[in-house]
Amino acid sequence: MSATTASASSLTPTGRRIWIRSRGLLYALLLLVVCGVVLAALQSGRQHGRLDPRSADRLGSRALAVLLADHGVTTKVVTTAEEAAAAAGPGTTLLVSDPDVLTRRQLTGLRTATAHTTGRTVLLAPGATALKPFAPQVKAEPPASVAPRTPGCALPDARRAGDALLGGVRYAAPSGTATDSCYSANGLPTLLRLPAPDAGRDVLLLGSPDFLYNHRLAERGNASLALQLLGAHHHLVWYLPSLSDPASAQNDQRGFLDLIPSGWSWGLLQLACAAGFAALWRARRLGPLVPERLPATVPAAETTEGHARLYQQVNARDRASAVLRSAARTRLAPLIGVPPAHAHTPDILLPAVRAHLPEATEAPADLPALLFGPAPADDKALVHLADHLDDLTTSIVYQERHAPREHPDR
Repeated sequence: MSATTASASSLTPTGRRIWIRSRGLLYALLLLVVCGVVLAALQSGRQHGRLDPRSADRLGSRALAVLLADHGVTTKVVTTAEEAAAAAGPGTTLLVSDPDVLTRRQLTGLRTATAHTTGRTVLLAPGATALKPFAPQVKAEPPASVAPRTPGCALPDARRAGDALLGGVRYAAPSGTATDSCYSANGLPTLLRLPAPDAGRDVLLLGSPDFLYNHRLAERGNASLALQLLGAHHHLVWYLPSLSDPASAQNDQRGFLDLIPSGWSWGLLQLACAAGFAALWRARRLGPLVPERLPATVPAAETTEGHARLYQQVNARDRASAVLRSAARTRLAPLIGVPPAHAHTPDILLPAVRAHLPEATEAPADLPALLFGPAPADDKALVHLADHLDDLTTSIVYQERHAPREHPDR
């Protein structure tokens, strides 16, 4: 008993063992947290994105903002539609860096606020949705590659700049419309200027913003073209649409699912089908259970107690009672002379049990129910069943051990 206790206690996990087993994982988690903190600290400074006049990155536009400032043009960065409408007063240039992310309500409000003010509105690579409020007669055509192109128009700003890096979305205006069509690609312009109506502002459509980037500004006539297009007035309002814009939280705003291409749904469906087929394929490889020798000797009492606790957790009284009755019948059969093959046959076992009961003990009236009856209704009835089976087995064992033996005459 002491050896069993020592073996059981030696297998009990201690704090030192738990630490030895889990320290590798804890070190990895600690290293991950430290790396995350370091990266967050390195990137916690002011970071600006694409076409931001405050950004000195390759795709920023700080070089253009400095160049405009040297020529007396002030640049104001705004991130909401309300700020853009309020700042785009008379004699200003309004640059919308990404008009396609704006909702129809924002575009219409911005057009209404600037319709009767002098100045210029510049839209970078606007699509069909963004063109409707500002240039409803113009259509967006499939884009062309971004490459150095010649002006090919009479617009003074473009002619003075010369070759520049243009391309992207192409624009088609109805014939007879007074426009300046420059830097054509496959017969359609990638820079289109719509003249200003009376007491209004002209609209400039640029198919690609590449020539405004820091790393592209010094090439060819990019700097000259950008300076003349955006420096026509002394005040430049640079509108960077932001997700924090309260005006974007409208009913017509595109949700997260709307931003996912439709092809992803079919892709996810195919992945789900593939995962299902893989699960079926792997499930077919599972064979029958293979018995395996335990690495340590487990006492029978612990195994029995463990099975009992499992039966109790799932309320398997039917299974528990069947095990108790089967064990009792198997133990009684050799004591009363019943072959093991008929130990679970009521017609053979029950008469033999009655015949071997002690004379002072009457056979229980519910002997068939005791050995072959239904499952108990509750735990209390299961305990009574176990007690009765134990009493029956004990009485027959006692009878067989203390019965008088007949000795042959010598």
